[in-house]
Amino acid sequence: MSIIRLGSGAPWEGVVGYSRVVVRGDTAWVSGTTATVDGVVVHPGDAAAQTRQALANLEDALERAGFSIADVVRTRMFVTDISRWEEVGRAHGEVFGDIRPATSMVQVAGLIDPAMLVEIEADAVRGAGA
Repeated sequence: MSIIRLGSGAPWEGVVGYSRVVVRGDTAWVSGTTATVDGVVVHPGDAAAQTRQALANLEDALERAGFSIADVVRTRMFVTDISRWEEVGRAHGEVFGDIRPATSMVQVAGLIDPAMLVEIEADAVRGAGA
């Protein structure tokens, strides 16, 4: 079974050496995704809005790989300020409230750009939402 690697064009992919999504069969792994649009961090200072944008970017990556957001079985949220967990959690719940993937949220010292407040990874299994 072959492996498909898809990039998003983010400036860090080539430098760090990673793919936005890696697919093998009916499984996809989405790399850490942030609130970046055209290489620029959007919604500075707004953790909920950054979460929504990161999830929109994640959904786009999944769709390009032939998956849907309903196929997500696990997410991992990395936040720079855990005291803002509820803002991030509620935005996550707007997308995943009925899907209910396994998840975790952990505080990290920082992300690749100081304006980034949230980074989200996801694992998906095609048909999980059916």
